[in-house]
Amino acid sequence: MILECPAEGPSPLKGDMLVIAGATLYAVSNVTEEYIVKKSSRIEVMAMLGVFGAIISGIQISILEREELRSTEWNASAVLPFIGFALAMFLFYSTVPIILKICGATMLNLSLLTSDMWAVLIRIFAYHEKVDWMYFVAFAGTAIGLIIYSYKGSREAAEDTAQVTGATDEEAATENHGAERVPGAGEDDGPDTNKSPSEAATSR
Repeated sequence: MILECPAEGPSPLKGDMLVIAGATLYAVSNVTEEYIVKKSSRIEVMAMLGVFGAIISGIQISILEREELRSTEWNASAVLPFIGFALAMFLFYSTVPIILKICGATMLNLSLLTSDMWAVLIRIFAYHEKVDWMYFVAFAGTAIGLIIYSYKGSREAAEDTAQVTGATDEEAATENHGAERVPGAGEDDGPDTNKSPSEAATSR
């Protein structure tokens, strides 16, 4: 069985605009989070995400999914998926700040592109469905992009580190050279250098 493209929706242009807007806002969110994580406390970022995320999600559910909540029969089969999803989101958003601080938002989003391959593998081995060969070409392209980006990023980081280290060594050498010259600066002044002007005049 070959996977087919879904039927066209009633308003494709509106759907495309919503997808572009969502992707843009997600990018802004990741870049902003990366900036805050690198400039501020990671614990504070995670705390604010949890607090405001819970508030905004509660408001959205009360407005958009109020009827679904009322009609849901709350048993084990309905609660357990919610618990699993909540745990997955907790682990994901607890790990994201660490990845953003180490690798950056670009590396994070490039890595997330490879997550679609898990869906492909599940369809192949769990549901015994055939997928188009372009899936594997896309995955290979994503993996190659990750390798190139990681290699280039590591080289730039090494060059920046070397420049910072060289500048620090030059500053340390300058300070040491100046410190060596300071002790001998007052040797030619004779024994009267530690006396006040009045004492020096009296001794003369």
